[in-house]
Amino acid sequence: MNDTVDAYRALAQRANTQRSYAQALRHFEQDWRGLLPATPDTVARYLAETAAAAAISTLRLRLAALARWHQDHGFADPTRAPLVREVMKGIRAAHAAPQKQAAPLGLEALEQIVAWLARSQPEGSVAQRRAARDQALVLMGFWRGFRADELTRLVIEHVTVEPGVGMTLYLPRSKGDREGAGRTFRVPALSRLCPVAAYECWIQVSGLTRGPVFRAVDRWGHVGTAPLAPGSLIPWLRRLCREAGLPEPERYSSHSLRRGFAGWARDSGWDLKQLMDYVGWKDVQSALRYLEGSDAELAARFERGLGAPAPVTGQGKPPPAHDEPDLRGPRRSPTLKVVK
Repeated sequence: MNDTVDAYRALAQRANTQRSYAQALRHFEQDWRGLLPATPDTVARYLAETAAAAAISTLRLRLAALARWHQDHGFADPTRAPLVREVMKGIRAAHAAPQKQAAPLGLEALEQIVAWLARSQPEGSVAQRRAARDQALVLMGFWRGFRADELTRLVIEHVTVEPGVGMTLYLPRSKGDREGAGRTFRVPALSRLCPVAAYECWIQVSGLTRGPVFRAVDRWGHVGTAPLAPGSLIPWLRRLCREAGLPEPERYSSHSLRRGFAGWARDSGWDLKQLMDYVGWKDVQSALRYLEGSDAELAARFERGLGAPAPVTGQGKPPPAHDEPDLRGPRRSPTLKVVK
């Protein structure tokens, strides 16, 4: 297979997927001392010996990486063997656990972060440049519902701004774009917490004219040349939350912006199809994971279904328990109480 074919095949895989597969293969070969190509017995033993320390999703990823390696190198895929499937089924039964999700960063928290950025960075200071970037990053991440890798892959050449109206963003590839055709995203200008104005401010303050939109800013205010790494957005957001005074900043991750927007859209009356079209979800189940309401919202839904309690008629006097005499004297027949 020539270099050109290999290059195009590499482009067909998302960079995050490639990194994840490479990390999974290193775990199999270096940490566990496994040999490639592997047999079904080896893969089954690998799963059994690492199951207690890994999440089910991590094990699935490792299996996918092993499967891809064997397919790419012309070997039979050991992960499809009945033995491996049975071991994986047993692990799911023994180690099943609810999937952890990042806490949604709601509109009030977003307002608190933006207000802190505005008052903590004096105009003209070195820190103002980083604050301008952070404000654009958090507002565009929230209002567009972008994933971390989508935010970090934005380039200035693919951003078109119509001041006071909105902006258009183009990504050559994204998670929901299975055909690799690219997708255009629109973001409206808003009366407050505006992502368009924040982007314009960042571009003006940074002096950037081309290349990655979001980059590192050092302590002297120098803007780097490379894009931010997707993994850097988790500690970045937690730092922002901590400095802005939000409680429990460790609950948040880069997905918190996406979940926060989904919750805001739900509360604002968007239907599921509108939300899926805007954010780019193809699978209903994926969308529903972002729309879980709070316990109070769940209780309110039940109460709406219950409606007003029906009129209650008098009930006959129940017999005394254990045939004991009733020493309380005469009383009115009890009425049924509805527990609310």
